[in-house]
Amino acid sequence: MAAPIRNTIYDIIAAAGSLTDEELAKALLKAGHNVPPDRLNKVLLDLEILGLITVTWFAKDTRKIEKAAVERDEAEELDMQKRQREYEASFPGAENN
Repeated sequence: MAAPIRNTIYDIIAAAGSLTDEELAKALLKAGHNVPPDRLNKVLLDLEILGLITVTWFAKDTRKIEKAAVERDEAEELDMQKRQREYEASFPGAENN
């Protein structure tokens, strides 16, 4: 089963960190994916709405695409640790640290 094109595009962006839309299109062709510009724009918009990437205009006809920085505050981090401990404790016979 092939991965959705959205995952492939995100993986390319994440590996590069930052690239232009032209570089992304070339990387997709190199990976064997011929994605039409309108489909690429829709996927980029979806990824931006999900907060995974940021897209900014770099030049008149060029966009800069970057992997979004994930920011977690201290409360969110503590909540995640608490949920992890509760999940691990839910297994019978598991050692609780």
